Amino acid sequence: GFRLHNSAGVFDSRSLVVASGGLSIPSLGASGFGYELARQFGHTVLPVRAGLVPLTLSGNHQEHYADLAGVALPVSAHCGKARFDNAMLITHRGLSGPAILQISSYWEPGRELWLDLLPGRDAGDFLGEHQRAHPDSELKTILAELLPRRLAHRLCEVFFPNRPMRQFNLPELRAIAARLHHWTIVASGTEGYRTAEVTLGGVD
Repeated sequence: GFRLHNSAGVFDSRSLVVASGGLSIPSLGASGFGYELARQFGHTVLPVRAGLVPLTLSGNHQEHYADLAGVALPVSAHCGKARFDNAMLITHRGLSGPAILQISSYWEPGRELWLDLLPGRDAGDFLGEHQRAHPDSELKTILAELLPRRLAHRLCEVFFPNRPMRQFNLPELRAIAARLHHWTIVASGTEGYRTAEVTLGGVD
């Protein structure tokens, strides 16, 4: 059994539950105390990392999106076999929002992470229809009907050629559509335990 000494006295019991939490949000008092106690009693403690946490970008990947902070849109986030359909928020340091927080628990450095920026839509059909209906409209104008305007314009500044729709051939439109449905994200890390809502790993 166990004998617990504290300011209220001495308590004996056959079982003891220690509810100390993980490492997430240390400003609330989180610490590694529970893990150290578990090791002392012979429990296996698995490697820990932050979960349900915003992802950070660096270098050019961060520069492309930093001034779009505050832009939000529905996405389908994918990592391995995991998929979450929800909102994404662009921040000054990277990406957040429910879809990103959920997929972050499956992402690790080196794992492929990608987004469908138009879940439930067929970008190929949309672009083809608008090319026929509005051949003189620029690509950024057409994409702004699908995506937040600031994001649509940035995509055409950095990733896609912005020109009138009539100047695109079918393979080019298909390539743009395919990329919108499979947008690769190169994350450099996470915001860490400071903002993580959970700690992954810990007592087995």
